[in-house]
Amino acid sequence: MDVTPTAIPEVRIVKPRRFADSRGYFSETYNQRVFCAAGIGMPFVQDNQSLSRPKGTVRGLHFQLPPFAQDKLVRVVRGSILDVAVDIRRGAPSFGRSVSVVLSAEEGSQLFIPIGFAHGFCTLEDDTEVLYKVSNFYSAECDRGISWNDPDLAIDWPVSPDLAVLSDKDKTWPRLKDLPACF
Repeated sequence: MDVTPTAIPEVRIVKPRRFADSRGYFSETYNQRVFCAAGIGMPFVQDNQSLSRPKGTVRGLHFQLPPFAQDKLVRVVRGSILDVAVDIRRGAPSFGRSVSVVLSAEEGSQLFIPIGFAHGFCTLEDDTEVLYKVSNFYSAECDRGISWNDPDLAIDWPVSPDLAVLSDKDKTWPRLKDLPACF
């Protein structure tokens, strides 16, 4: 398994090895020892899976407040996404910056997103399934987000705002500049 930093070093791409033969492939997608050796050795306590039927579905940008803040390990099990992590740690050198990575079931890479980052993705194909591990349990009271298309973030989303498929909740999140300090 290869673990490499992105432009924001705390956000990392995890590339599991695949062992392929005529039947398909085998891949170890999580190994606590490997993750600990890479400095990302927290316990994951919950797995979440989403299915997004139409291409252009945007989920996010989400995070949870302490004491239920979450690290995430995101992978695609069918289809592909543009996965995005935004640094919302006030005072951090990369505050307000984002990292975008294409993840696909075919390629198999994962994205590790630490606490202090908002996370979201846009599906690049119909019927895309995303599976992610989190390091803390879901809390409705601590559930927060920021606007996916906040112009100050300048994220190059692969869908225009008028064609993006969003939940009602994801349409209401504030811009980053209007978010109180959370981390």
